[in-house]
Amino acid sequence: MDTTASSPALAWMYWLGGKLVFVVAVFVWVVARKGRPMPGANVFKASRLSRGNRLLPAQVAITPDSITLYQPQWIGKIENSIHIAHVSSIKIDTNLVFSDVLIETTGGHHPIICHGHTKGDAITMKQLIEKHQSERYGKKIEA
Repeated sequence: MDTTASSPALAWMYWLGGKLVFVVAVFVWVVARKGRPMPGANVFKASRLSRGNRLLPAQVAITPDSITLYQPQWIGKIENSIHIAHVSSIKIDTNLVFSDVLIETTGGHHPIICHGHTKGDAITMKQLIEKHQSERYGKKIEA
């Protein structure tokens, strides 16, 4: 059996396999890095099983001053932010598995639409926004 004839082919296969492993490792690293949770106490991450969030899930950060939707992209990210005083309504659309949250503004600008959150997260988001608005305007909240 002559092994010298298959030696260049075998070396080429090892080289190609090594490059393929490298590309897959970089891809996994980018997806993991872009999908890591943002810092903060009230950050809600969409499920990877929902539409639009398969590889790079969106996250919503709710602070006493603003609501920010972070949508990672392969290069960079899109941030859409609304000041808490400009929120006019919050709509929760509960589907079979996941819920969509639509946060509308008083100025009529494009609303923040968050796809793929659990029902519990959607309700918590709504309660947090209403709590921050009530605190801003000095209303008492019943627990």
